[in-house]
Amino acid sequence: MPLQSALGEFEQIVLLAILRLGENAYGVTILREIAVHTQREPTPGALYTTLDRMEHKGLVESRIGDPTPQRGGRAKRYFTVTKKGRAQVVSAQRSFQSLLEGLGLLESANA
Repeated sequence: MPLQSALGEFEQIVLLAILRLGENAYGVTILREIAVHTQREPTPGALYTTLDRMEHKGLVESRIGDPTPQRGGRAKRYFTVTKKGRAQVVSAQRSFQSLLEGLGLLESANA
């Protein structure tokens, strides 16, 4: 089986945010979802650079929505996670879970 390229932490966060948002995943909502769940506030530039890189790798796909008057006639770029992207984020998360298993770190963090 060919080796998959490892996902970085921010790539995993972005993929998970897109999966959480479903059909409503575009730049602003992705940034907001990341901020709410991680207390991090990445810049739009960092997000779009990561999204472009992940699209090139086949982990996400984008589509352009209809232009809206609220955005001055500009269209939103919506993102979805591909089958390959899902598989890679699941693999990365399983690896983390395996490493955490038996350490009791999550239990002691809540105490």
